[in-house]
Amino acid sequence: QVQLVESGGGMVQAGASLRLSCVGSGRSFSDDAMGWFRQAPGKEREFVAGIASGSRYRDYAASVKGRFTIVRDNVKNTVSLQMNSLNPVDTAVYYCAANRRGWPSTTDHEYEYWGQGTQVTVSS
Repeated sequence: QVQLVESGGGMVQAGASLRLSCVGSGRSFSDDAMGWFRQAPGKEREFVAGIASGSRYRDYAASVKGRFTIVRDNVKNTVSLQMNSLNPVDTAVYYCAANRRGWPSTTDHEYEYWGQGTQVTVSS
């Protein structure tokens, strides 16, 4: 069974940092692009960050650029999202996703595999 499982969410105060992790199982994701998306209450799911296979390219939403960093470890079949300087607008459920094309699309329907999500809550 192919799975992506996120961890690392929680409740923090504004200005704090969190590191989300996503581990894949059932197959290697080394040739896939990996992405992080988020969905806040009442809003559509949005792209946060993506990383190409081999880490040759990274992309970030404008709202998180300079604060968030996406990295991957193909040996461990993981992708992580380091989130710094968090603020309340970052509150959302964060999802890890895999895209077999190998290039990090910002469009969620181009990702074939999804995790169950992890909640991040930032209080002011």
